[in-house]
Amino acid sequence: MLRALAAARYVDPTPVQAGLIPRALADIDVMGQAQTGTGKTAAFAVPILEKLTSGKHRGPQALVLVPTRELAVQVRDECTKLAHGRRIHVVACYGGKPFRDQAQKLARGAEVVVGTPGRVLDHLGRGTLFVGDLRQVVLDEADRMLDIGFRPDIEKILRQCPQSRQTLLLSATLPPPVLRLARRYMREPEELDFSPTDIAVETIEQFYFTVDPEQKFDLLVRLIEREKPTQAIIFCRTRRGTEKIHVRLKNKVESVAAIHGDLEQRVRDRVMESFRAGRLCLLVATDVVGRGIDVTGISHIINFDVPEFCDDYVHRVGRTGRMGREGVAYTFVTPEQGNELTRIEMRINHLLKRGEMPGLDLVAKPVESTAEKEAAKPVFGRTARRVRRAL
Repeated sequence: MLRALAAARYVDPTPVQAGLIPRALADIDVMGQAQTGTGKTAAFAVPILEKLTSGKHRGPQALVLVPTRELAVQVRDECTKLAHGRRIHVVACYGGKPFRDQAQKLARGAEVVVGTPGRVLDHLGRGTLFVGDLRQVVLDEADRMLDIGFRPDIEKILRQCPQSRQTLLLSATLPPPVLRLARRYMREPEELDFSPTDIAVETIEQFYFTVDPEQKFDLLVRLIEREKPTQAIIFCRTRRGTEKIHVRLKNKVESVAAIHGDLEQRVRDRVMESFRAGRLCLLVATDVVGRGIDVTGISHIINFDVPEFCDDYVHRVGRTGRMGREGVAYTFVTPEQGNELTRIEMRINHLLKRGEMPGLDLVAKPVESTAEKEAAKPVFGRTARRVRRAL
């Protein structure tokens, strides 16, 4: 393991790794709250690999459940990298790829299986995956798995796993549904919080533009030309909107692709491979797929559409500023979305700065952020000084 860590150039553990690895090695169920980009994959991969035992096993010794196909590939690759020099087989099971190929890999033997709940449940139903030998189960990005409706599948899988297993749950947020799941299927879990006090990561500058819907695309093009991002993700709410922006953007800028749930898996794999390799500069994506994107070189996040939920804003912005790097996030807000902007600011306990684009008439009446609304009120004494500091 030490040789594998050295080969991966992992020198000093991140806070998540320093906190989670010792507890996981001590066979304690852990419920960890951590943002993406903090090294949490290695935090559970290291103890999984360390606790594997030799000898014959009918099925895998560890199962990692993830919300998206892209994340399944990413976790599999990380486990394989950290198993460097050892004969350990890690198999990824997810939809969009032939079932038979995955079944054959499982039949040849796998110590670790990483998969999406739907496909894992499919393998269990067809008898191609045996979970009786499991010693560890990991629920990665648990909040997102519940958001997109995987709760019934997760519960069916957990009920078939040995009760003696160790369970590790990782989640960027811990809403009530996640806590209920933990209470029901974990053994007195120890809760560890690795989230920053301020959800808005300190290394990320965050701005918003007030813009009419019909001006959003022109603003996007101008912003890309001005910022010249190393790599950027442009988030849209819907698959249709994602494809529409992608088609229009291809005529304006180079090195752009789209990724969403309607694309075939081979196309999604090819797009992600190009993006991770740095051959692709701009990626237009939906939220669900965006959660599976773990690329350290992302310099900009552009929220073309305001996310439907405040927590989605946290996850989107977390795509940049990863592992301590600096990043910038821009959010396009229409005049009718002032309340949504305020909710985001309250959720992250952080005031977004107003962005400016000289020479482009964005909107007739701009949205006021929370700070600007407070500044417009008559204030005195310490209240006035507090608002001035916020501005």
